[in-house]
Amino acid sequence: MKVSDIVEALSLKVCSGEQGLNNEIEGGYTSDLLSDVMGNADSNQVWVTLQTHKNIMAIASLKELAAVILVKGYEPEADAADQSNKEGIPILSSEEEAFELTGKLYKLIGD
Repeated sequence: MKVSDIVEALSLKVCSGEQGLNNEIEGGYTSDLLSDVMGNADSNQVWVTLQTHKNIMAIASLKELAAVILVKGYEPEADAADQSNKEGIPILSSEEEAFELTGKLYKLIGD
């Protein structure tokens, strides 16, 4: 499944990193603790979080994530969006809470 597939299926807003919409997704990880994501997320996963600062892109790049999804309608800070565009890792936004969004992602991509 590609990032563009979940954007369409879940009506996600693409905030930045559009050039990465063809990134392949192999699973997902939900956490707001950066060290947890750094230690436990796998490459090609989508990361669900409420964090919006530039450090999310450092983690996403390090872990080679497919995309970052912000919950509760949050959008990335400008420097995070800039880094997303440079890295080609999309930052997406959902109006939903992490719990609901994670459940829908699980149904879509399994894990």
